Amino acid sequence: MNTTTSGTATARDATGERVLTACHECDLLQRETAIPPGGTLRCCRCRAVLYRRRGRGFDRSLACALAACVLWLISNAYPIVGLAVNGDIVETTLIGAVRVLYRDGMWPLAGLILITTVVMPALQALGMVWLLLPLHLKRRPYRADAVFRLLRIARNWGMTEVLMLGLLVAVVKLAHIASVVTGPALWSLAALMLVLVAASSAFDERAMWLRITGAPPSIPTDKPLRGRTAAACGICVCHDCGLCSRGRQHHGHLCCPRCGAHLHLRKPASLSRTWAYLISAAILYIPANLLPVMNTSSLFGAQKDTIMSGVAYLWHSGSWPLAVIVFIASVAVPMLKIIAIAYLAASVNLRMTQQRTQRARIYRIVELVGRWSMLDIYVIAVLVALVQFSAMATIEAGPAAIAFGAVVVLTMFAAMSFDPRLIWDTQPQPQPEPKPQPQREAPR
Repeated sequence: MNTTTSGTATARDATGERVLTACHECDLLQRETAIPPGGTLRCCRCRAVLYRRRGRGFDRSLACALAACVLWLISNAYPIVGLAVNGDIVETTLIGAVRVLYRDGMWPLAGLILITTVVMPALQALGMVWLLLPLHLKRRPYRADAVFRLLRIARNWGMTEVLMLGLLVAVVKLAHIASVVTGPALWSLAALMLVLVAASSAFDERAMWLRITGAPPSIPTDKPLRGRTAAACGICVCHDCGLCSRGRQHHGHLCCPRCGAHLHLRKPASLSRTWAYLISAAILYIPANLLPVMNTSSLFGAQKDTIMSGVAYLWHSGSWPLAVIVFIASVAVPMLKIIAIAYLAASVNLRMTQQRTQRARIYRIVELVGRWSMLDIYVIAVLVALVQFSAMATIEAGPAAIAFGAVVVLTMFAAMSFDPRLIWDTQPQPQPEPKPQPQREAPR
């Protein structure tokens, strides 16, 4: 149960001891300490966030999730943006853009856009409603474990904020072709992005599990925690719900007793899978930047545009801030991600013991910026869907679009496959008695 003292709370197990936790990035065993509402608990070794205590309860998160469901319906039922040409208006929806790409044979690109902009935001909103509405009614959510794991996946792959930036870039480019007409879905998408962020920021996962399953069971340890890792004690930390346990067997796999996620002391074949994804991404990065991402046909001839030519077009048309953003998101970020993940994997292969904290920070940055590389994919989807004027002008996605989409997905898979705990496994070092560092954050 939770004990509250002077505005702070500390989770305790059935024996009254503070809950045992382990850092999901360096695996150091620690005991939780009291933090105020809106505060953050960080690992005392690598400074990774262990837990953020939300101070607003479930009601705000539930209200935002319900609003997100309504906004999602509007965003997919009405046009996003349109072009006014000779008195006629050509409009498109998200599903319409996916349909055009599929019709042109770009089904991998169509599937990627459908999943990241339509399916995952819907699962994110519905997942929070599924979990929080029964709790609001004083009931237990049905299959909370499976829905919670699905919600975690939806958060990683839902990219509404990247889509909004991509729409802004597409509108700037379309303004040089014809008059741009904004549709209702453009504004509802902007609102959907904001309410999803608000719902996620108010959603306290640990408080939810305390309401559903109660306080976590105590884990007996025969030795002091000083400098010991969870793996050394045979304890696994769940990367989904954060529970420390020895796991339970289910169909031949070790699973979390709370949320049912698969548990591993270390991710199996982490380095080999990371290198496989990374090498594939590095190979595809070359055609993604050399081949055309868009083929434009008009009365004045045909033109093939690469990613860099699109950046140059924005720069020379006076939209230099957007040119900088597109260059960073579509050229610099994928290249730097490949270099950063290669450095992390090589440092583990070489058993480097220097600059562990810096490498842990690099890993967090790679995880944070990975999704923004999808920017150019969304720009292409909108342009292809709208510029379809038969003999006057048409735009089709080029072969580099599929290669670039594959680079983005492969680098995200590489970051997910890499186990940051391997950075700290190379040479165990004695540590002081673990005392996680509480940190007060500004109210959101």
